[in-house]
Amino acid sequence: MIPTGAKDAPPEVPDGQTIEEIEDMDDLEAEAAEAQAGAQVDFDLDSETGAASLRRGVRAIRAHWKHAPPGPGVYRMLDEEGTVLYVGKAKSLRRRIASYTRLAGHTNRIARMIALTATMVFASTRTEAEALLLEANLIKQLKPRFNVLMRDDKSFPYILLTRDERGAQLTKHRGARSRKGDYFGPFASVWAVNRTLNVLQRAFLLRSCENSYYDNRSRPCLLFQIKRCSGPCTGEVSAENYDELTREALDFLAGKSRAVRERLAGEMNEAAERLEFERAARLRDRISALAAIQGQQGINPRSVAEADVFALHEEAGQFCVEAVFYRACQNWGNRAYFPRAERSLPVGEVLGAFIAQFYADRPAPRLILLSHAIDETDLLGAALAERDGHKVEILRPQRGEKCEMVGDARKNAREALGRRLADSASQLKLLAALGAAFGMEAPPRRVEIYDNSHIMGTAAIGAMVVAGAQGFMKTHYRTFNIKTDLAPGDDYAMMREVLTRRFARLLKEAEEGDQAAPLAAPLAAPLAAPLADPEAFPQKPDLILIDGGRGQFDAACAVIADLNVQGVTVASIAKGADRNAGRETFFLPGREPFKLAPRDPALYFVQRLRDEAHRFAIGAHRAKRKKEFAQNPLDEIAGIGPARKRALLQAFGTAKAVAAAALADLEKTPGFSATMAKLVFDHFHDKA
Repeated sequence: MIPTGAKDAPPEVPDGQTIEEIEDMDDLEAEAAEAQAGAQVDFDLDSETGAASLRRGVRAIRAHWKHAPPGPGVYRMLDEEGTVLYVGKAKSLRRRIASYTRLAGHTNRIARMIALTATMVFASTRTEAEALLLEANLIKQLKPRFNVLMRDDKSFPYILLTRDERGAQLTKHRGARSRKGDYFGPFASVWAVNRTLNVLQRAFLLRSCENSYYDNRSRPCLLFQIKRCSGPCTGEVSAENYDELTREALDFLAGKSRAVRERLAGEMNEAAERLEFERAARLRDRISALAAIQGQQGINPRSVAEADVFALHEEAGQFCVEAVFYRACQNWGNRAYFPRAERSLPVGEVLGAFIAQFYADRPAPRLILLSHAIDETDLLGAALAERDGHKVEILRPQRGEKCEMVGDARKNAREALGRRLADSASQLKLLAALGAAFGMEAPPRRVEIYDNSHIMGTAAIGAMVVAGAQGFMKTHYRTFNIKTDLAPGDDYAMMREVLTRRFARLLKEAEEGDQAAPLAAPLAAPLAAPLADPEAFPQKPDLILIDGGRGQFDAACAVIADLNVQGVTVASIAKGADRNAGRETFFLPGREPFKLAPRDPALYFVQRLRDEAHRFAIGAHRAKRKKEFAQNPLDEIAGIGPARKRALLQAFGTAKAVAAAALADLEKTPGFSATMAKLVFDHFHDKA
């Protein structure tokens, strides 16, 4: 079982054994099994409550086992609150679920999972390969705590060479492949794509403009003047020659770089012999650009045209997977991932789970190279081949160039994990220093920083930045559009609204059972504490920092008191005299305002947190303001789509002219009926 760990799963029950035989275990065997299970796990199953929890989970699983389908499929294990604990696949669901009905022989991870299980959900599939892909999709969507989780799930950028009647467009693409054309990638970063596009435009002179811009050109744009485009929009290049440029670009991106360069070199020599020195110079520049892009691609393999390389390194109970992408015999970048997994899991099992989730929504190359062997390699390759329509080979090379490629990736994984562990250690020290400076009993695990951004109350945005032991947790960042009508520049009211919405929602989620611990009360269930996931990043902050002085601080304290939020320390940081860094004043409940020593590490840490909140708030404000500037009054009219809006603008020129038009003039607009014209007329005149 690749994504979730066949090695760690309990042995399946033979076909001949029935659930009645399992349930008819005599009391002596049951007691021995419970004692054995208690000896194998470390979450206090020896206690009466722990053993009772395990027996309760086994009974729940036995009840669902009776209705489990016999064929392949996916199963989900849920706790009493409906939260998915684990997602797994099996060739025979009935046999796999029966393996969880035993009280003995489980690892700590499986025993804890069984103890928390209250119900199960099954989904049948036609084949085991379909079950594997469905399992990976569900793991990425539901993020169960007992599965190996791929934390960074951002899509990769690609280079797209479109195919349409206007002529090929060379552009950057991310997301679903809905446009017709050839996709080249993935690239590990947007920076790598932008750099490659920049050189490709100089080498092949293909257009990068959007179709709307292309269709409305009457003269060549600046890119034509600086020799970055051949100017197909205004006929500066013939359709035949532009198609030839497109074919050359396709050949180069497909790996035929040497043939393209030799062909261009031949054309350059012919032009020079005919004394066409300007054309020869242009061809020389294109050859130089191609040489530059090949020289910047890093270490390029000689015998591998297309492959993805994955190498895993484990240290101090943490995992790092380094992914390297090779296309067209060129290195197109690498990226490090840090999946969340149980420390007891074998590295091969973690790598197998990561690979299945990685390709759940991405096309797979023809060759995948791994640093460790994974279970059911043939099944995963067959599933990816069936989905993508081409053969997918998964190898763990032992010698040769492929082995060197994996070795380089493994070295990068080791270095990346080392840097992460060092950063985590430094971050923990800074959190400890921050907690000591603010008089907290323990270092904060989650710090939330709040800031507002606006221009005299317009486009007002509240921003929340989150930091923890792993640094800035950008997936937890939030923005708040200020909804209430406030006096321009009323920062205190903005802060009250942001904090009220944030903590009111957090309290509501706690009451609904979405969190392990309510905010305003201690844990009610004594068993929940030892079974909770200690490594999970908390949803409740231990410390909130407010960017502002006494007024913002008092507003924040009032919100926390009104909502009766317990266990959260509130602090405010006011800029120093002349807004100089190092002279900040801090406000805390029950203490006089104070300053930290100029060289205190906690002070530098707070400054970093505040600056990140500034950056995020200002960026969100600018994005909102830009969107409001680009809004058209015609967008607010219900029933007016892009076609009718275009007809109105073509008929009247501007939205202001549409608003001032008479009803009779609106009725003359092509495509407008009397009813639609009256709708537009009433919209503007009702506003007046």
